[in-house]
Amino acid sequence: MKRKPLMIHWLYAIILVLTLVVALTGLYSTNAGFPYDYVNQYGTTVRIYGDGLYANDSFFKAPIFRASDATMLFLVVPLFLLFLIRNIAKQDKLSRSLLLGSVSMVLYYSSSLAFGAIYNDLHLAYIALFALSLFTTIVLLSQENHDYSGITLPYKAIYAFLTISGIALIVAWLPDILSAMLKRTSLAHIENYTTEITYVLDMGIIAPACFITMRLLQKRESLGYELLTMILFVCSAMGIMVCVQTIFQTAAGIVLPIEAIITKMAIFVALAAFSITLLGILLRRTPKRSDRT
Repeated sequence: MKRKPLMIHWLYAIILVLTLVVALTGLYSTNAGFPYDYVNQYGTTVRIYGDGLYANDSFFKAPIFRASDATMLFLVVPLFLLFLIRNIAKQDKLSRSLLLGSVSMVLYYSSSLAFGAIYNDLHLAYIALFALSLFTTIVLLSQENHDYSGITLPYKAIYAFLTISGIALIVAWLPDILSAMLKRTSLAHIENYTTEITYVLDMGIIAPACFITMRLLQKRESLGYELLTMILFVCSAMGIMVCVQTIFQTAAGIVLPIEAIITKMAIFVALAAFSITLLGILLRRTPKRSDRT
């Protein structure tokens, strides 16, 4: 029997279209501008990108934003569309979980732009995308009543992954902040920004979520499995995205130490591979019963 689209499918569709517009514009917009120098509030000379949607962002950050756009456009958006088509047709648990993961990645992406990018013509689109993905995630989690009892997973590997990820996200960024505090200076790459949104998202949200998820899984609560799906999907996509960001920065002429490039890409490739493996196991072993969303 052919299933009719539900109200939440329209929310998915709006999020998908907005993500497509934001990513496409950010990646391909240009006004033939050139980089220029600017002295920030700390008296440091900052190189400004000068071209396209991210013309007012720093020369260091703009390629990162464009790489994020590329990853969303060529990886997340196509997957999101496939998952949405499947969910409309089957409305099963598997496609619902995949959509939850997709929306979670859009939430991370849109929050990075809404709070991290210098104001530009897509600011309202960033706000709309952030709000839609945030409240859709809340709705999906609030409606979750799936029975995960009896599901067999490699819990030791999952706990190890969550523990290492949670600690690594804190260890990776905390020294930058502590160093700036002790020296009473600005962050090393604050440039023309007021704060570093990545620190907030990674240390303030994702790292604690890793430990909370582990505790919920130990108690075999359904919310733990949903949060695990979100974390694994975001880590899988982010592992790929960071590699793309490194490529875009190198192509833009930003000089990065070769050892840092190799180490960074190796770590995130390993992270993505581990996340994808665990996500695949989780999804394969989740009962595929019909689901109302």
